[in-house]
Amino acid sequence: MVVLCGILVVTVMCCWLPISRAAPNIILIVADDLGWNDVGWNNANIKTPKMDDLASEGVTLANSYMQPVCSPSRSAILTGYYPFRIGMQEGPLSGLQPSGLPASLNLLSTKLKELGYNTEMVGKWHLGYCDWKYTPTYRGFDNFFGFYLGGQDYYTHESDEGGFDFRSNKDVDVETNTTYNTQLFTERAVKIIAEHDQVNPLFLYLTYNAAHTPLQVPDEYLDLYSGAGGTVNRRKFAAMVSAMDAGIGDIKDALTTYGMDDDTLIFFTSDNGGGLKGTVGGNNYPLRGGKGTLWEGGTKVPAFVWGEALETKGYKSEAMIHAVDWFPTIISAAGGTTDSGIDGVDQWATISKNEASKRTEFVYNIDETDSNNAAIRVGDYKLILGDPGNDKWQVDPLDSSAVEITGDSVDDVMLFNINDDPSETEDLSETEPRRIPRMRATLQNYKTALADPISRSRDTSGDPDNFGGVVTPGWCTADESFTPADYTSS
Repeated sequence: MVVLCGILVVTVMCCWLPISRAAPNIILIVADDLGWNDVGWNNANIKTPKMDDLASEGVTLANSYMQPVCSPSRSAILTGYYPFRIGMQEGPLSGLQPSGLPASLNLLSTKLKELGYNTEMVGKWHLGYCDWKYTPTYRGFDNFFGFYLGGQDYYTHESDEGGFDFRSNKDVDVETNTTYNTQLFTERAVKIIAEHDQVNPLFLYLTYNAAHTPLQVPDEYLDLYSGAGGTVNRRKFAAMVSAMDAGIGDIKDALTTYGMDDDTLIFFTSDNGGGLKGTVGGNNYPLRGGKGTLWEGGTKVPAFVWGEALETKGYKSEAMIHAVDWFPTIISAAGGTTDSGIDGVDQWATISKNEASKRTEFVYNIDETDSNNAAIRVGDYKLILGDPGNDKWQVDPLDSSAVEITGDSVDDVMLFNINDDPSETEDLSETEPRRIPRMRATLQNYKTALADPISRSRDTSGDPDNFGGVVTPGWCTADESFTPADYTSS
């Protein structure tokens, strides 16, 4: 009996102590429409104490870039390819779009699974669903808990395009109805951590819907901003961010409780800049523009990395990092290597050892069919061709001390020194024209691998009304033959 008790005690202890393993657990958290000025470490008016602590204890990424909108950013993160090389350059996927992220591409989840990881996805997918082969459990994830489309009511889980949109793996999950989805995602993430068999490393891809519209939030978080002034929409948006922050704090606590905090890396990023139109509520001050634009406000995002595997920590990295770099960087942190040919570069040493960035240039986007614009960064300089979108600077309504910013008007060709002028106020195209031909030539070389955009047509056979009011796969055929083109030097 004494021996049995001893065995029981040892068994319980084993469940709470970290297991030594070469590969760390990896949690990749992607926020939705979170702007540069929507986090506490960039704006003291936003209450995000949990994320602030993680950022300050780890590495804050001060020059981390995404695509202007969500589906392209998510495709870049998970594939390591620029969206223009894989047909994802035009914008977010719609509900009746008979296409998705090409099913022939291996994703980060697939690669980590090959490295022995248990792979879990919680949250927003938004990379196609019309064929089951586009959906998460066919793309390297062991389990999926979340929704397929771009946005939804936070309580009823009705898609903003119509139809109930919530799944547990392939099954419609109506039990989630009426529960705030930020809370649902946090609770599921905590459950995954609690039940994880630590013999294998865990990859958790956690994609919060916050703070995408509609602006909905429990009163306990809205009360945090009751005396903050500003607009109602801005206070609601900030409260949604605080609700997500509380959830991330719960996840960090769960890692500690289950002995996983010393063996886990957390990567955090937004998917694009904050939206500025109408009732959206985001803010990117002092950056120009917002979601859906090629300006810094649409593409430069708050991001950090946290974990004991960081050899150097507690600092702010000025290194240039792009969305496509997350794929090879995370694979490197997991002890693996990536195939040649992708656009991403391994920035793990850059982040973990405070080394120089492995990147000196990147493409913001190339879209010749929808927005008809493009932009490229080479060193400190940024070249924009065509209309980059809404060009306004928006002061945070919560910040009474913020100063209005004005600058040069929009032209078809614009050149900025982002290091000297991060707010893009002074167009240098007339004062430094010698730089433009070289940058155009570099951009043209990237265009040699430009892919045709995936189909943007609408197919009413996918209407949720055809499936009992539920957003449902099974009405298109996935593209399993696509191969990204190689660049051709000109």
